[in-house]
Amino acid sequence: MVVPYPPGGGTDGLGRITADVLQEKLGQQIIIRNIGGASSVTGSDTVRRADPDGYTLLFNASLFVLGKHVVASCPYDPQTEFRPIAQAGEAPLVLLANLAVPGTDYRSTIAEIAREPKKYFFALSSGGSAGHVATLEFLRRTGLPIDTVLYKGTAPANADLLSGSVQLFMDPWTTLLPLARTGKARALFVTSRVRTDLAPEIPTSEEVGLPGFNISSWYGVWAPKATPEPIVERLAQAMAEVSKDKGFVAKTGSLGIVPTARGPAEFTAFIKQEVETNTALLRDAGYRPE
Repeated sequence: MVVPYPPGGGTDGLGRITADVLQEKLGQQIIIRNIGGASSVTGSDTVRRADPDGYTLLFNASLFVLGKHVVASCPYDPQTEFRPIAQAGEAPLVLLANLAVPGTDYRSTIAEIAREPKKYFFALSSGGSAGHVATLEFLRRTGLPIDTVLYKGTAPANADLLSGSVQLFMDPWTTLLPLARTGKARALFVTSRVRTDLAPEIPTSEEVGLPGFNISSWYGVWAPKATPEPIVERLAQAMAEVSKDKGFVAKTGSLGIVPTARGPAEFTAFIKQEVETNTALLRDAGYRPE
């Protein structure tokens, strides 16, 4: 199973949890291979070119499906050159503000920002990520003319948020909730439909006046395009069993990740809708792939 990011990140962590349980369901050892680079393109392309025998799989995050909309040199179309197996889980986002920004909650903080919006900057962990798309939608809904700063990952964006170089950051709560819970940043809302048990004091987007604002980062498993149907069905069946496994649910829940059970057909349709929605947001914002 190829994870197209370096070890230690959120996608790598969930990939390893998934692989551990999936190998039990399949009765087949699974080895994680980290191949990072080019916003996951390098590792993903390794899977695309692999033999379609079911023995090389891709574990990736939602950024992957945007392909050339994010990375100009991307050599493939994720929708036509890979076979979706199953969605593994999703993680809602959280909006954080630097503690120096005036205000105590969402409404008072945004009211202060609206007075002088050009004083503030929004961090983006990577182009085309769930956090990027959510930030564009947030700025569209609120009409705030806040400038964005693009980073190469969550860690440097977090560092600048805490230092005050940027004042706002929205990304998956798997890595941002600890900053709020330890009092290092102010959480304004989460994009889940209900409050999370990991931080029940943080309101949802619905509660602060953003109905339907439920964008999440999600993760899944793909195989090379020509993988035979019986193999796809066996892998999908095993992933369905993974999503119900008590150990898997407990481990992912502790990370703030909600297990999902979308199989090949439903996952394919979901990806199509995600690409249509997110590319429209990127296009309308004038984003150009690098």
